[in-house]
Amino acid sequence: MRKLLFGIVATCIALPATWALADDTTLINEMNMKPLTAAQSAQLKSERDAAKAKWAGMTQAQKDAVIQSARTKKLGELTALERIGQNDDMMAMTKSETAQMKAESDAAKTKWAAMTPEQKTAARKAIQQKRLVDLNAMERVGQNDDMARYLSY
Repeated sequence: MRKLLFGIVATCIALPATWALADDTTLINEMNMKPLTAAQSAQLKSERDAAKAKWAGMTQAQKDAVIQSARTKKLGELTALERIGQNDDMMAMTKSETAQMKAESDAAKTKWAAMTPEQKTAARKAIQQKRLVDLNAMERVGQNDDMARYLSY
């Protein structure tokens, strides 16, 4: 009965608040969006068509140079944290690089499969210790807390 009463009271409080927020149109009114005029629309279409024509007239080397400069510009605008996360993901690997990475991955899988369970456990512990060493003090506290929660189940 208490749960039912609590649910009814929560609903009675939430519904009027929802209705009040739904009536608030200040965000839409502050955006001040106006539709394009016919002249503006025609100008933008002509600019787009000119850019498409210019792109079509370029050689493959010129297109590659434009794409590379755009990638460089995008990477330059990233913050340090975004650069770490990006980790050169934008750069396509060549076939030889792909083959080399696949061979390294296959070798690691084969090595892992050949290990005994004790060696696997030791390797996991070594990796965890290396990760903990690489963390700063605040990250280490959070990591220890997470591990305590994980191991307590």
